[in-house]
Amino acid sequence: MPGTQPRRFKTISDFHKFRELPKPEHPLISVIDLAQVNLLPEGETSIVLDFYSIALKRNFNAKIRYGQQEYDFDEGIMFFISPGQVFRIEVEPGATLDQSGWMLLVHPDFLWNTALAKTLKQYAYFDYSANEALFLSDKEETTIAGIMQNIDQEYRSNIDKFSQDVIVAQLELLLIYAERFYNRQFITRKITNHQMLSRLEDLLAAYFNGDALAAKGLPTVQYIADELNVSPNYLSALLKVLTGQSTQQHIHNKLIEKAKEQLSTTALSVSEIAYALGFGHSQSFSKLFKSKTSLSPLEFRQSFN
Repeated sequence: MPGTQPRRFKTISDFHKFRELPKPEHPLISVIDLAQVNLLPEGETSIVLDFYSIALKRNFNAKIRYGQQEYDFDEGIMFFISPGQVFRIEVEPGATLDQSGWMLLVHPDFLWNTALAKTLKQYAYFDYSANEALFLSDKEETTIAGIMQNIDQEYRSNIDKFSQDVIVAQLELLLIYAERFYNRQFITRKITNHQMLSRLEDLLAAYFNGDALAAKGLPTVQYIADELNVSPNYLSALLKVLTGQSTQQHIHNKLIEKAKEQLSTTALSVSEIAYALGFGHSQSFSKLFKSKTSLSPLEFRQSFN
């Protein structure tokens, strides 16, 4: 029930027991065929895993609440969960099971002393808990399923000194494809994404035109993301694809736009403008302004005389 503590799984073996699955072939990695998994008990179950979960699901007759979003799995959908993230599964009374797909569980210790252990954090979609799963086309789903099958085949073979390297290489390939498909998703889901861009512009305009700037200083990326109900990494990744700029760059652009307006239309001093824009020291404002425009605030103002 809502309000209860999530059920935490520290080991992949514990998760297998909970889902009534055979013991994993390896304690630190598991590939699960979801067609073999029994449906969870009716009601709601909140779960926290101490390991990575990458799932490709179809026809999952339940709802998963992941961050702020709720997902139905009628189509091929992937989502990526980092250790420590909470997700909730809601099963309707009398629901029947007809799910298919794969779930890959990887304990961080499996990646110990590999290059992927250091680069895994670059895949920002593991932090998309406040926003979205990856919606796959049939062709994309076939590509991902093929990689999952390669990992499964290696996972179930006799373990030798090459096994970890082969699995890690396949896992990295899967993550690279997912990055490509997310990039495609940002572009193809234009209506939703441009609505997000419009909301960002409205939010920044309201912040810079109101009293918040002088009172609180520049808005942080975290503040903007919270107001838009997405994670900071998701927002910056989306903006990079749509505009080529990060959230921080959008904030600075709005600041420079506001500064140019005041420098060209008012008689306020640079210090007064800096203070009104939330800077405690005019030198910090002048340095940022010059880095963005190649002119000092005074040089910019003089260009209008």
